[in-house]
Amino acid sequence: MSDSDGKKTLGLRGGPRSGNVKQSFSHGRTKNVVVETKRKRVVVPKPGATKSAGGGTPGGDASKRPAGISEAELQRRMKALQLAKAREAEDEERRKAEEEERAAERERRRAEQEAKEREEQEREERARQRAEEEERKAKEEAEAKKREAADAARAKEQRAAASAAAATEPGQEASSGPRGGGKPAGGDRKPDRDAKGDRPARKGGRDDGRRSGKLTLNQALSGGDGRQRSVAAMRRKQERARQKAMGGSQEREKVIREVQLPETIVVSELANRMAERVADVVKELMKMGMMVNQNQPIDADTAELIIEEFGHKMVRVSDADVEDVIDTVEDKEEDLVDRPPVITIMGHVDHGKTSLLDAIRDAKVVAGEAGGITQHIGAYQVTTDSGSVLTFLDTPGHAAFTSMRARGAQVTDIVVLVVAADDSVMPQTIEAINHAKAAGVPMIVAINKCDKPQADAMRVRTELLQHEVVVEAMSGEVQDVEVSALTGQGLDELLEAIALQAEILELKANPKRAASGAVIEAQLDVGRGPVATVLVQNGTLRQGDIFVVGEQWGKVRALINDKGDRVEEAGPSVPVEVLGLNGTPEAGDVLNVVDTEAQAREIAEYREQAAKDKRAAAGAATTLEQLMAKAKEDQNMAELPILVKADVQGSAEAIVQAMEKIGNDEVRVRVLHSGVGAITESDIGLAEASGAPVFGFNVRANASARNTANQKGIEIRYYSVIYDLVDDVKAAASGLLSAEIREKFIGYASIKEVFKVTGVGKVAGCLVTEGVARRSAGVRLLRDDVVIHEGTLKTLKRFKDEVKEVQSGQECGMAFENYDDIRPGDVIEIFEREEVERTL
Repeated sequence: MSDSDGKKTLGLRGGPRSGNVKQSFSHGRTKNVVVETKRKRVVVPKPGATKSAGGGTPGGDASKRPAGISEAELQRRMKALQLAKAREAEDEERRKAEEEERAAERERRRAEQEAKEREEQEREERARQRAEEEERKAKEEAEAKKREAADAARAKEQRAAASAAAATEPGQEASSGPRGGGKPAGGDRKPDRDAKGDRPARKGGRDDGRRSGKLTLNQALSGGDGRQRSVAAMRRKQERARQKAMGGSQEREKVIREVQLPETIVVSELANRMAERVADVVKELMKMGMMVNQNQPIDADTAELIIEEFGHKMVRVSDADVEDVIDTVEDKEEDLVDRPPVITIMGHVDHGKTSLLDAIRDAKVVAGEAGGITQHIGAYQVTTDSGSVLTFLDTPGHAAFTSMRARGAQVTDIVVLVVAADDSVMPQTIEAINHAKAAGVPMIVAINKCDKPQADAMRVRTELLQHEVVVEAMSGEVQDVEVSALTGQGLDELLEAIALQAEILELKANPKRAASGAVIEAQLDVGRGPVATVLVQNGTLRQGDIFVVGEQWGKVRALINDKGDRVEEAGPSVPVEVLGLNGTPEAGDVLNVVDTEAQAREIAEYREQAAKDKRAAAGAATTLEQLMAKAKEDQNMAELPILVKADVQGSAEAIVQAMEKIGNDEVRVRVLHSGVGAITESDIGLAEASGAPVFGFNVRANASARNTANQKGIEIRYYSVIYDLVDDVKAAASGLLSAEIREKFIGYASIKEVFKVTGVGKVAGCLVTEGVARRSAGVRLLRDDVVIHEGTLKTLKRFKDEVKEVQSGQECGMAFENYDDIRPGDVIEIFEREEVERTL
């Protein structure tokens, strides 16, 4: 049975019917297209095919054979199926064989690669040994040449000596003339020539070593590469080759990195530090619900989550690390030496603190203070009769200088609490006790003014008990001494008490380390620039030291002690004025000496930026609702803007704090600017822009500022006592308060009868029962003691005449303005309004 039995060969020839179709387009265009139509093949079984099919042949059963398929077709299909199965088996065998060949090839390549690596290592080892050998030979040759040159030089010297000796012999000159003289010269030139010949060789050798690893033009043209691959490049190449030989690239092991994380970091920088794709980092942030792009900063906590998500380790770092250069080492026991105690004198205003210190120092400080009131922290050193040195800080006593007293307590070792025997415990005395307790420093009570007749020391001791200060006289631990600054009574006992307390404290410091201290006071001096009064707490501050203090830095230009003398250095517990700052520091800032100017500048810039960011963050944290609420509050709030300039930082700070306390819900004082130094033209400009007066405390305006103020009409006020300044500002702020309206009742009238009058309306016939009824006054209509109307009178008549007022006990007629609902029995209340000025 042939394969083509009962079937025609398939093909297109004669099968499809083709024809032409004419297509029409716009504008009269036509196109002939050839179209073929294929007829569907209909399979018709041969007659008798079912009968002639043999039972033993595959598919011979006519009942199992699909309809419409002939015996020959079925045979062909079975044959094709068997061939396909055979081909599949062959393919599987071939595939297995190829896989085995590939595995063998991989093994062979791996072996070759390892062999190559071993050869490479051996070659490198041989090259290294060869280089070492050549270097050793070169050294030996150089040494040999040096020895030859030295030998030649010695031979030359010997020949020169011999020729000199021969020239001195008589009769030898002619025979040893030109030729004899030429030989030594020739002999001399030979070593020179050798030496000269050596030089190019040495130079060339050095050049070869120097230019090794560089690609020259000849090497590039000839195709030779003089460069050697780095070890890392070789390893990468070997790794790639190994992976290729192993059949495809393997997934690289993830490198876990330590990521340094500051307070804030930009997304792209975070991705860079993790060595991850920026898109992946942004995707992770979006999964966390943060819609950010690569240029936006994120906070450290968010960044930490991202770093953990990517499997890296996080190391927190801070911009504040620049301050790590400040020396914070522990002092050794052997370096510590005794230092003088720092004693702060505290107490209420006018209790005699400065007078007591004057008596101890034997000086006159009070006479120099305005109004006899201390308005600066004074720092002094006193040497007692026994030879011990004490450092005193004199703090102001009145209420405005709270922050100064707090600062004095923080840097001190002992607090002397001065209480006047005739005045006893006062508000600032209590505040000084609280400062001393907060600072944790011991206290000595000095009961002053004991020379006065009305002095009562026991009353002082008793009142101190209320504030948990139990003196020794009351079986407590706090020492108390009765003194008189005027007569000098008890001063020796006070100094003994201070010395005893200092001995108990065992105060020590290390003078050999870099200095650190606290700024007691700071001011801007006209001739000397920014000046800071510094109490050195540890180390020794020397002239020329570079230091950083708060947001400022500088180099110590000069040190001036409390007596006004220049000193070279200041040890622990010594107060000095420091010149050489680049700006005025805040009182209370810590001074630290650093190694270089760059470090000082960097720390100062960091602190300045941190303070600026803090202020910006405080402003940025306000929401729109808060802004609207504040604007609504400010509509009903009157403001008194002022500018304050003071002689020292502490005074300016105290004035600003006092100004903040002035005011209520309706008016407040706003300090636009406070600073240290003279009043300048820029201050006048700011005052003009905001319509504010300028207050100078112990400073004056310069000539240009005075002229500008006169032209612009800006008020400048000068003060030397802080009380006067505070009182004047209070008075000015009181002027902004709206006047208080008070009602004054002047009379009552009861309605007896109501009449209707044409053109007027209802008129009440009244009897004035109390006080007086006035035409101009306000009236209220009371019915059953309930106010039902408030207004003014339209008319007030007695008989038929219009009158201004009606006295008590008389009858009158009253008509209300725009109100007619009046009845007999109602009561009319007559009152007047008056404005009363308010004060803060």
